[in-house]
Amino acid sequence: MHKQNFKIILSFLLILISNLIFSQKKFTIVLDAGHGGSDHGANRTYSDIGRVAEKDITLAITLKLGVMLEKNRDFKVIYTRKFDEYPSLSDRTNLANRSKADLFVSIHCNSSQRPTAYGTETYVQGPNQNNENLEVAKRENDVIYLDEKDKQIFGSYNPDSPESLIALKLQQSKYLESSLLLGGLVEDNFVNKDKRFSRGVFQKNLHVLRMNAMPSVLIETGFINHPEESHYIASDKGQSEIAESIYNAIIDYKKAIDRKTGGAVAIKKQEPEKPAEVPLKNDFRILLMSSPTKYNDGDPALKGLNYILTIKENGQYKYYYAVTNMASVRDINLKSAKDAGFRNAFAVGFMPNQKISMGYYTIELYAGDKLNGNSYILQNLKDVERTKDSGVFYYTYGKVYTLEDAVKLQKELEGKGIKNTVIQKVYK
Repeated sequence: MHKQNFKIILSFLLILISNLIFSQKKFTIVLDAGHGGSDHGANRTYSDIGRVAEKDITLAITLKLGVMLEKNRDFKVIYTRKFDEYPSLSDRTNLANRSKADLFVSIHCNSSQRPTAYGTETYVQGPNQNNENLEVAKRENDVIYLDEKDKQIFGSYNPDSPESLIALKLQQSKYLESSLLLGGLVEDNFVNKDKRFSRGVFQKNLHVLRMNAMPSVLIETGFINHPEESHYIASDKGQSEIAESIYNAIIDYKKAIDRKTGGAVAIKKQEPEKPAEVPLKNDFRILLMSSPTKYNDGDPALKGLNYILTIKENGQYKYYYAVTNMASVRDINLKSAKDAGFRNAFAVGFMPNQKISMGYYTIELYAGDKLNGNSYILQNLKDVERTKDSGVFYYTYGKVYTLEDAVKLQKELEGKGIKNTVIQKVYK
């Protein structure tokens, strides 16, 4: 009798444990094919393959990635779109949040005014306060004006407001570590498996990420305006390799998360949340190198890095990469610089809006042979100063007393078509 009761109880327990295992919540991933419908995203037409549109490439890669994930019974896949339509940014994030997703992956293609720009990038939520580092964010955020719902939700959001940016940093801080983990795995696979050039993992204030209550990444799979790379990402082979690299990264990411948490069935004592990262008093830029030579954007000497601020000081051009007032982002930027080949790079602190004590900032417009009176610079600017040193003519413009004002003046000149200028620090 006791044996029979024991067998019944044992059978009941086995059924209960089996049901518990198979009823566990699957790891839910929301796959977001960027753009869609009337929003074509980046696009370019080539004579041999025709028009290459970002919305088509992102959808193809997303569907291939989804098929791979759906074959694994540990995953549940949710798509923001499976055909050519435009879900609003609100719909995309609301879908992820309502689904209580464990991960949000948004697929995009990159573009640049420079046809030589190439490589992959992955973005995670983590805005910077400095306007010059929000260019990629603003490019992606332009699509909010396509949808009335997004206008209402994002209408009061000001990307130039320090208060808004700090609030977003606090909101996303607890997902940052996991997002950076996945971003690093994705970029490592692009480099090691697909033998592609990775531009790194960056933090940017992107609307499609900022409202997600989960780890989230936005993957720029390549540059549509780069002839060779656009052919690769538009090909079935390229799209399959990209999807497989992201898939492998997600697999490794889940394994790492399971190891850290002890798996879905582990019961752990709840640990207190880590305090949110607090912005530092100083802005930090990464000094890549000092050189008597002036390099323009896209020069091979800069090793593919963007967001370079050049400051001329005592005849030397100093090249600074990126800017942030968050310690974690500073360390990531330093690693990206060293990974790019600048082994002696280091972080330099800048006090925001600090006036130069002895001297001023000016903008070096041009250095070289003497300009004639019909030059674009002299025709469009007044009060340009000219000096001559060792046979070289230097043309400078303006006089301001903070680095932020110098950057602003430089941007105003770019708006007038005067590019490749340098901020010069003049001591008096």
